Amino acid sequence: MARQVTRTSVLRRLGFTDAPRADHLLADPALAPLVEAAQAADAPLPEALSASADPDQALLALLRLVEQAGDHGLGDRVRAVLTEDGRQRGRLLAVLGASSALGDMLVAHPEDGALLRDRAGEPGPLDSDPAAERARALRAVGADPDAPVPVAAVTGDDGVGALRRTYRRRLLQIAAADLVSADPVADFPRVAAAIADLVGADLDAALALARAAMPDGARDVRLAVIGMGKTGGRELNYISDVDVVYVCEPAPGSDLSEPAALAVGTRLATQLARACQAPGPELALWPVDANLRPEGKDGPLVRTLASHVAYYERWAKGWEFQALIKARPVAGDRALGEAYRAALGPMVWSAVERENFVEEAQAMRRRVEDHVPAADADRQLKLGKGGLRDVEFTVQLLQLVHGRTDPSIRSGTTLEALDQLTRGGYVSRDHAAELSHHYRFLRVLEHRIQLHRLRRSHVVPRDEADLRRLGRAMHADGVDSAESLETRWRQVRREVRHLHEEIFYRPLLPLTAQLSAEDVALAPEAARARLRAIGYLDPDGALRHIGALTDGLSRRAAIQRQLLPVMLGWFAQGPEPDSGLLSFRRLSETMGTTHWYLKLLRDSGAAAERLAQVLSTSRYAADALARLPEAVAWLDDDAELVPREQAALAAELAALQARRTEPVAGVMVARYLRRRELLRAALAEVLGDVPFARTAHMISTAADVALQGALKVAVAQATAEAGLDAPPSRYLVVAMGRLGGAEMSYASDADVLFVHDPVPGADPELAARTAVAVASAVRSLLGETGAEPPLPVDADLRPEGRSGPIIRSLSSYAEYYERWVEPWERQALLRARPVAGDEELAARFGALIDRVRYPAGGLGEADQRELRRVKARVEAERLPRGVPPTRHLKLGRGGLSDVEWTVQLLQLRHGGAVPEVRTPSTLPALHALREAGLVGADAAARLAEAWQLASRIRNAIVLATGRTTGGRLDVLPHESRDLEVVARILGYEPGGRLDLEEDYLRAARRARSVVEHLFYG
Repeated sequence: MARQVTRTSVLRRLGFTDAPRADHLLADPALAPLVEAAQAADAPLPEALSASADPDQALLALLRLVEQAGDHGLGDRVRAVLTEDGRQRGRLLAVLGASSALGDMLVAHPEDGALLRDRAGEPGPLDSDPAAERARALRAVGADPDAPVPVAAVTGDDGVGALRRTYRRRLLQIAAADLVSADPVADFPRVAAAIADLVGADLDAALALARAAMPDGARDVRLAVIGMGKTGGRELNYISDVDVVYVCEPAPGSDLSEPAALAVGTRLATQLARACQAPGPELALWPVDANLRPEGKDGPLVRTLASHVAYYERWAKGWEFQALIKARPVAGDRALGEAYRAALGPMVWSAVERENFVEEAQAMRRRVEDHVPAADADRQLKLGKGGLRDVEFTVQLLQLVHGRTDPSIRSGTTLEALDQLTRGGYVSRDHAAELSHHYRFLRVLEHRIQLHRLRRSHVVPRDEADLRRLGRAMHADGVDSAESLETRWRQVRREVRHLHEEIFYRPLLPLTAQLSAEDVALAPEAARARLRAIGYLDPDGALRHIGALTDGLSRRAAIQRQLLPVMLGWFAQGPEPDSGLLSFRRLSETMGTTHWYLKLLRDSGAAAERLAQVLSTSRYAADALARLPEAVAWLDDDAELVPREQAALAAELAALQARRTEPVAGVMVARYLRRRELLRAALAEVLGDVPFARTAHMISTAADVALQGALKVAVAQATAEAGLDAPPSRYLVVAMGRLGGAEMSYASDADVLFVHDPVPGADPELAARTAVAVASAVRSLLGETGAEPPLPVDADLRPEGRSGPIIRSLSSYAEYYERWVEPWERQALLRARPVAGDEELAARFGALIDRVRYPAGGLGEADQRELRRVKARVEAERLPRGVPPTRHLKLGRGGLSDVEWTVQLLQLRHGGAVPEVRTPSTLPALHALREAGLVGADAAARLAEAWQLASRIRNAIVLATGRTTGGRLDVLPHESRDLEVVARILGYEPGGRLDLEEDYLRAARRARSVVEHLFYG
């Protein structure tokens, strides 16, 4: 048997929370006939009620309205509306379900239901016309809208009642249109503008009432009502304080003195406010708040225009200028109101030039947040984090900073201003779209909260029934319930807060504010003078670069006009501002219309300043960025500037090589990865005080990975060329020199040994030929000119040097080291470190050379004398002519060679007995020697200081000049300009080149004295 569906269960499914009560109300004798008639007309009333925000509330209000309509002889009219599925019924029920206050108004005045019908040929309530609204309000109090000074004919309580009834009747129409909108978020600006125009019209009518109480309508006194806040911005709420400022003047030709006019104006303003807010025959409309006037509550209620100007010229605080953004004449003498706006406007847009203006605006926003009551903090829609004020303060601060030179962004309406800022390139399109949508969403939610009882509130309720009603009234972003409202609102808050913090606290804002308007505008003469003053050597050339970047109407040029006034100063903080600006132009032209580049520089907290620092300091980094411009994004993320693990790089290389079949292409990706990691190291070094060991590790790791990639390709290529299915040997690349010690600089070659070990059964001659092909291919693939920078591979440290074979078998190495090894070869092997190839072969080779480089009995006296002789000959013969020994970083006294040879001699002496000193790296070896008591602490500190400073200077020379070859890379610069750039890279203050020179010469002298004792003594 089918289960019977009860009426209450149907009502429950339709959204009635108290279904039995709803069933009882629908059966009420006053309503039941209408319910039956609507059902018969195929326009069921319960289903229509279910579309409202609160069906239970709507039903109860509807019953009251029907009863009251019957008492007023309007029963037939109401019956016609309720029994037809028309738009008037939809509007009526939407209002009754969303607003108990407007429902009460309709019950008290059931004839007002007729206001909700369609009116052919008339503009809709949301198609607001301020002039039409003003005329409607003035006629309601018997004033002539066309009169120069309208004066009400309907006065006293009758006039006040007419004023308020006219307002609420129009507000009913606006609310109904809003509540049935298919897209209330999109329609919000029209709703807010319509309410603001209605308020402005009623202020005019209230002023007409006030004049009616004065002799001759006080026509000899001009009074302008200036709307402030959301009233002035034409974005008003349903219920809000109406912020105003009054301007008063004697009328032209009047004999009235200024003090007398102000007295009359004060009475007019007072009476105007009373007509709107004092108790009366109809409920008060809203408070008229004049506290944004000069001196606030302590200042006179009305002032002359001159008095306003004098106050803002001398006494006004920053926030008062921010408030003036929205100032707009809304009632009274429009000519006087426009004169007020014209007089104060220039002050508004120059206020940002005040000291700490931006910082104070940001601090004020934080204070507003701090004063939100703790109980409401997480429910505050207006003042809390992620609320309306976040959007409004963000927009207003951008307007104040950039509006002094750009009149196109000065709208007092938040959403219109945001759109202007977007068109001007001050806010990215995606951020603006997100902010705009979220602001509308929050304002619609605010409206729905206030509509319920027409009470001023900005707190999202906690009560489940209230949230349910709000969720069902939103019709936006998929919100249709308490749960979906809570989820979406919190998501919007998070996203608004994120955007607010990203835009409102941009570092460019306070820096732009500190510049003069001429500097911000990049006016040629002012720019030329500024460029010369802050250190540009070629101001005319700089102006050409600026022009190339900023000319035109494109969005790209607009953003550059925001960036460059500040970035020019940042370039000037570097040692080479002209070069920095030129590099920035080239980089910007390379990036073209890349969407993220300029957005990043404008919005990031660090990227633009860091980029300016890099480009004006390091030609090496500037050139590398030009080849890899996407690396600019790293400047916004510290994590992008830290070393990459070798395993991660190796995995990335393997993935890249797997997609390439050609040998050259396979090695080019290895060279690309090395180039990328060199740039990462360079950026980190230019931007911070990075230890040399970290930079050297990054450079050396990149070389290791490049060698691994090249060896893999070379083996495959040589095997194929030999017509073999598998390699005839196992292969090994052993790092030597600075690569072996993981101490490479930007200019270092890769010193290596090549080793192979024929597999069992392989033809020895074929294995040897293939091995030579492998080694030769590694060198050529990495060293030849190509799309990626080469890595020269040097195998000259092999047995017999250049005279010996480029690659040997493991057994050949064993035989050579057993019979013919020279002292310098033992020394070279101290830095040997396998980096690519077969792991087992690496272990066997390591065991072989350990016996050679760490002799069990230590290094013999004859071998020690030979090393000292070779070292002395190097100092005498290899030092370039004309270079003072004190300035050569590698071969000079106390330089790199001195320290390394001293450490290596001690390793050869003691490595056999002290395993702790067995390391290929200089500083770890020096530390181990000190810990073992083989070098004194002071001596070790002197050697380490000189070695690290020389190493850092060598890197800084490459970074400064962009050159990676040439003898000058090893020489402490003589030229003051070159030395200054090197000093700045090393972290010295401007002008610190002499301090650097003194520090190095002293460190080298102190190290040389240790070398004389430990190496030659």
